[in-house]
Amino acid sequence: MIWISESEEDTLGFGKHIGENVRPGDILLLYGDLGSGKTVLSKGIACGIGVSDMVTSATFTLMNPYVGKYPVYHFDLYRLTQPEELYDLDYEEYFYGDGIAIVEWPERMGSLLPGEYMKISLSKMDSVTRRKITLEPFGRRFEELEEVLRPYEGIGH
Repeated sequence: MIWISESEEDTLGFGKHIGENVRPGDILLLYGDLGSGKTVLSKGIACGIGVSDMVTSATFTLMNPYVGKYPVYHFDLYRLTQPEELYDLDYEEYFYGDGIAIVEWPERMGSLLPGEYMKISLSKMDSVTRRKITLEPFGRRFEELEEVLRPYEGIGH
């Protein structure tokens, strides 16, 4: 499933739509180059879950927790040097618990990638703010989530 975002507001709005439809235990893996909009989308997702705190990049701490309708665990693995460093964070507790895990730079997880998740890829297009957002479900739960998200009319398909 592919959407085209024309602005940061579109990306935030689509993130909010995702956040309104996730449920405890969901894992969202965000792929994209620097500046592709991963943190903007993360902010929208957190907003949709009811997080009122300002969501920022977790680059220097690897993970920031937030409180909303469900707990939100925002990982930014850009500075992760070895996948095994995730064990120091007890990442499995956050991935497989009662919250929502949002992970930027999941490619740094190596063999620790979960078996089921929603892959969300963001890429810059021909303008400063235009982005292509692609969703690819891995596992039955995330196929269901994709179907729920499909009728979103906030941005172009």
